[in-house]
Amino acid sequence: MGVVHGTAALPEVSSHHPHDDLATLDRAIADLVAAKAGWAEKSPLELAQLIDRILVDFEPVVQEWIEKSLKAKRIEPGSARESEEWLGGPFIFFRALRFTRQTLVQIHKKGRPELKGVRRENEQQESVRAMPHELFDLFFFPGIEARTWLEPGQSVSSHQVAGAAFREQVEGRVCLVLGAGNVSSIAPLDVLYKMFVEKQVVVLKMNPVNDYLGPIFAKGFKQLIDMGALRLVYGGVAEGQHLCYHPDIHEIHVTGSNHTHDAIVYGVGEEGATRKLERRPRLEKKITSELGNVSPLVIVPGPWSEADIDYQAHKIVSMLANNAGFNCNATRVIVNQSSWPLRRKLLDRVRSIFAKLPTRHAYYPGAEDRYRRFVTDHPEATQLGSADEGALPWTFIEGVDSGATEDIVFKAEAFCSVLAETTIEASDTAEYLNKATDFLNQHVWGSLNACMIIHPKTARNPAVKEALDHAIQSLRYGTISINLWPALGYALGSTPWGAFPGHESHDVQSGQGVVHNALMLDRPQKTVIRGPFKIWPLAPWFVNHPNPLPLARSLTYFQLRPKWWGIPKVLASALFARWL
Repeated sequence: MGVVHGTAALPEVSSHHPHDDLATLDRAIADLVAAKAGWAEKSPLELAQLIDRILVDFEPVVQEWIEKSLKAKRIEPGSARESEEWLGGPFIFFRALRFTRQTLVQIHKKGRPELKGVRRENEQQESVRAMPHELFDLFFFPGIEARTWLEPGQSVSSHQVAGAAFREQVEGRVCLVLGAGNVSSIAPLDVLYKMFVEKQVVVLKMNPVNDYLGPIFAKGFKQLIDMGALRLVYGGVAEGQHLCYHPDIHEIHVTGSNHTHDAIVYGVGEEGATRKLERRPRLEKKITSELGNVSPLVIVPGPWSEADIDYQAHKIVSMLANNAGFNCNATRVIVNQSSWPLRRKLLDRVRSIFAKLPTRHAYYPGAEDRYRRFVTDHPEATQLGSADEGALPWTFIEGVDSGATEDIVFKAEAFCSVLAETTIEASDTAEYLNKATDFLNQHVWGSLNACMIIHPKTARNPAVKEALDHAIQSLRYGTISINLWPALGYALGSTPWGAFPGHESHDVQSGQGVVHNALMLDRPQKTVIRGPFKIWPLAPWFVNHPNPLPLARSLTYFQLRPKWWGIPKVLASALFARWL
């Protein structure tokens, strides 16, 4: 039996919250049907004012949001790891709320979103600047630029590339959002996008893994619930199936596994497999999705110093260790040029950092089974760090043959504490980049995000620069990040987050459609994020940050009240973290 491609489906798990009965689910949908026409008629200004209320209502529940998450993930309060829950939860959500509000105000005043920094990338494509999005970004994200490329043929000058739901009359629609269980901001961000960008009313089914957050979200979204435009419901597979097939649900958005997507669209078992093969879906509704990725990291050879190796090794470890490895943008495969003299030093440093890094509670269901499949296929894997009960060791699979393109490390998302490495032979750096681009596009599963790390001196070489530009043009990923963790594409708010467009339901890979996207671009293709080879002060998600928690808190509360006089407190948290 071959490797099952993609992200493993979530096994049925016990919930923290009682399941709703079918009558309750039906009443929730009936409420939304009654509210959908009125919601579709909301003006941009009315929606912006609602976001103001949402920000106010969420502020009192922030601490409870964090405390519930820490308890569920067994993170010690006050520890450095607590910062992950601030940055991956309310910080990201509040930032996206603010930016969506800004776009709504622009539509109210000017009739359309204001797109800045338009640039032609090739004969058929334009890009717009998504980052810096506001002046505050120059302080908090120095040297970082994000540009979102439009699909070929889209022209900003036509004024028909953004804000589609506000350019033309839309019918009221009911959208089912199947919430994610790993990162606490995913579900509220999906609600925000479907309601305020696409103007649909929403029933949010909380994921059983983190449905303890449901009552908190209900308090924060009180305005939307009171007006009948949002309903939160609870349940497992049976309840989800009832909602998906309910005749009054017009559209579905799912974050999770491609196998869950296929079960919804085609069914399960032999019948589902046959329907998928014959492209005969059981469910004909529109489905948007974000379904994971085998996230690759391409190391571009260069003249790295010992300090460079140490910095980049910590970056690599951090891109897996965050949230215990339960991120769709966690690095899964490192790609190296086989002849790079510093490869061994870099990998040894990665190993040594993992060996000293405390292991994490494997809170996400199915993690042990997924882990076992990888180490069974690769008994040579190195297990690093002592695993306490309920934890998994950091595990490194080095030197996987890139010619074995059906290997599990290239075709299945581990979604746990496993990291692999492979090499590509090439005569020079430019050839290596070209080969790595083809390898990612053709053999690594998914199209959500990819990362490259390149030394500035290497990037100035004309042949390498040409190859890098070609890679950026050619890579089929929704987010391409240079020198930065691609999770920034998720976190910035102004950038779309989703798979590279073009997947069909029978081969959905990382999904269809986008979320976040505060610029409200109709047809984004990819976002390219560029940053310095090394950033100072150290980013708070680095595992070696001396004290990231004060910075994470101050960044979060700044999003609620973004004023110039609030900047010194944030900068002090960044610059003097060691002494706070």
